[in-house]
Amino acid sequence: MDKTLLILKHEFLQMIKRKAFIIMTIIFPLLALAGILGYTIVQDIEHGPSDPREMIKVGYVDETDKLNELIEWEEISLIPYHNREAAKAALLEETIEEYIIIPPDYIDSGNIIRYTTKKELEMSSKTWGLLRSVLLNSLLAEEVEPEILKRAETPIRGIQTTRLDEFGQPATDQGGFGAFVAPFVFAILLVISIFNSSGYLLQGLAEEKENRVMEILLSSVSPRQLLTGKIVALGAAGLLQMIIWLTSAMAIIPLASSQIGGIMNSISISTEFLILGIVYFILGYLLFATIMATIGAIATSRENTQIAALVNMSGAVPLWISSLIISNPDHVVAKVFTFIPVTSPVMVMLRLGLSEIPTWELGVSIAILVTSVILAMMLAAKVLRTFLLMYGKQPGIREIFRLIRRT
Repeated sequence: MDKTLLILKHEFLQMIKRKAFIIMTIIFPLLALAGILGYTIVQDIEHGPSDPREMIKVGYVDETDKLNELIEWEEISLIPYHNREAAKAALLEETIEEYIIIPPDYIDSGNIIRYTTKKELEMSSKTWGLLRSVLLNSLLAEEVEPEILKRAETPIRGIQTTRLDEFGQPATDQGGFGAFVAPFVFAILLVISIFNSSGYLLQGLAEEKENRVMEILLSSVSPRQLLTGKIVALGAAGLLQMIIWLTSAMAIIPLASSQIGGIMNSISISTEFLILGIVYFILGYLLFATIMATIGAIATSRENTQIAALVNMSGAVPLWISSLIISNPDHVVAKVFTFIPVTSPVMVMLRLGLSEIPTWELGVSIAILVTSVILAMMLAAKVLRTFLLMYGKQPGIREIFRLIRRT
């Protein structure tokens, strides 16, 4: 046990001192803060502190003789002109930013003509919406009451959806896109942390084996002690990384809500999510780390990179099919991947943000994952005893199974 702790301490300190580990740990919180700062700066530049609602000056020529005079509407300043030439002259003199022609057949066709000096793909949605409101008010001003006209302009300002639990009461977890953001981002960070930590284990074992350092290590410790110390140490470093990310997220989300608002106000991290996130991180890491240790003991440093890439790709499959999961989180494919050990950590995180996973599914998923970790560790211990000091020609698949059965 003392030797295992010694290896654990050494590997943990080596891991957290790596420049790549430090950069990966701080880069995501820094990017989030930079995003919030950038959004605030852009908003200040766009609106300006002294003139938050700059008026858009638009000229118009009404050739229908049927519309009421177009009224001022919030952020748009409408300037009437008697003919097209006067409107064009005002545009060229930069008195107005653009002008529109309401042709005689507008009532029948609904088409208007717009002129501008700006090079653009299309009219901005803001100007389009303002012109639509102005024309709607002008057409119906004398036909309906002002209150009805105002509501007709925006018949639905927003929809408030309330999710009820099995007792008919408002559920604690209301779901929605805001509830999906945190699990989705966490799933991505989970993949990055697990793959990085297990990848370092694979790289370290392969290098120590090829440099003959492994011979010195195994003269003092057993393969099981070496494997246990390395896996626990790198797992602890990965867990530390995840805790830092989660702590940063819990501090950054309120800041983002105050600065950005909107959907950021609905983002929340529940206690259930935190507990399951840590459980699946630990189990997912142990599984991938054990697989990587097995690969590192058998393959060379050149070969293990390709094999490890295939293993990592299998774990990231849920992210590739995230569009299917978003539209139907209880799809049979999602449920199958919930029970497959290499995909369950990420799949469960994605589904948690979209729907309630039945307790029995979580229980079976965790049980399968725990069993897979135990079997993988038993296999890894045999592989390390058999192949860790084997150099030269790499054994074939049949030879690997034959030697494992003998141990």
